[in-house]
Amino acid sequence: MLNRPHFKEYMMARLVTIAVFIFLFFSVIFFLFIPKDSVLFMAMALLALGFSIFIFVIYHMANHMQKELNTINVYLANLDKVDSIEYKARFFTQEFEEINQNLIRALKKAQKREDIKQRYNAKLKLKNRQRADMISAIAHEFRNPIASIMGYAQTLKEDKEISLELQEKFLAKIYNNGVKIEALLARLVLWNKFENKEAILALSHFDFYDLLQEVKATLEEKYPHRNIHIGKTQLEIKADRTLLEIVLNNLIENALKYSKEEIFIEVDEGYVLIHDKGIGISASEVSKITKKFYRSDTQSWDNSMGLGLSIVKSILALHGKKLEIKSEENFGSTFSFQL
Repeated sequence: MLNRPHFKEYMMARLVTIAVFIFLFFSVIFFLFIPKDSVLFMAMALLALGFSIFIFVIYHMANHMQKELNTINVYLANLDKVDSIEYKARFFTQEFEEINQNLIRALKKAQKREDIKQRYNAKLKLKNRQRADMISAIAHEFRNPIASIMGYAQTLKEDKEISLELQEKFLAKIYNNGVKIEALLARLVLWNKFENKEAILALSHFDFYDLLQEVKATLEEKYPHRNIHIGKTQLEIKADRTLLEIVLNNLIENALKYSKEEIFIEVDEGYVLIHDKGIGISASEVSKITKKFYRSDTQSWDNSMGLGLSIVKSILALHGKKLEIKSEENFGSTFSFQL
């Protein structure tokens, strides 16, 4: 494929062609019609010399223009390095200066569009990763209760001679696992509301101690051999009672899961503190456990579906409060928030 000439080469080729044509034309006239000793011959010779000088000047200008065009080409060839390009040359015409400034603006706009594109792609990758984490977390949490339901149901179906007592026990297991699945689905629905910013506070005045007693009664029924101690504190507050119940239920149940000893709940100077003497959380994981879908690699801390504490954090944030965590491995944890 034939390469196109550079600007300087193109200009010189045109000028040389014109010069050769003029030279041949006047040469024929000189030698055929004009005596060599005439004044006209001398004038024509001077004209030819002047034309040669003109050609040289044009060549010099074309060379200068070629350098400026090369500089412009450098801008275009370094689009991805626009921030690092430093150009200090002086343009000899206003037109080239304007071209330079327009190119700089165009390159900055291109770089800005590229930055926006990269940020969008980063957000898209994050969303895809979160979606994959969510699917993985859902599959992990639903696998056990579904497997239990199927196992008990299959036993009831195939064993026709199973005792009535065992039937009732298996049916209770099936029911409890169904309740667990329902709770997981409710948690997903609530998380989705927070993700889509659809959660709205239904504020009301109520006694916080009464709410604590209700949560305690529910959890002691679920964990009949565990003790939950609540310091007697009558405290009227204004909050979303339903959402605050979810917060307390999550935090207290986590304490019950990861501690074999008694759980202590106290209200001190407007702060709710939930203490346990369980396995504790490592310093490296304290800041991570409230993130969506976070699950510990060690499995010592199993934040159910990675959503429990994330939802707690979101509910408190909706109330303008923060969840604070203090923990030491093998010594226990304290979860607290301000009322």
